[in-house]
Amino acid sequence: MSSLPIPSHIHYELLLQLLERQTLPALHNEMKQPHLATKMNVSREHLQSAIINLRKAFALQKQVEDLCRYHGIEVSYRWSLNESEQEMGKSLKEISSPLPQAKDD
Repeated sequence: MSSLPIPSHIHYELLLQLLERQTLPALHNEMKQPHLATKMNVSREHLQSAIINLRKAFALQKQVEDLCRYHGIEVSYRWSLNESEQEMGKSLKEISSPLPQAKDD
């Protein structure tokens, strides 16, 4: 194995930000309706549990990354299931390489 494919950290961040910044506030607004308050409270607890589990999963992935580095195993961050290692390397080079400068003629 040349490198261990793992999800890019942005996947966790995106999910957490979406849940915390948009889903929780929207659910809180729904809880203001008296006929939905009890049902929405249960949903809020499930949502908070999902957020906690995402944070745990992210922390566990970081531990796996640290162990891999310690044992000399390279990790490869993936943005999608369809991405090959060659495409990932190419896209990272494109991102990190400086833009060509315009020539003064």
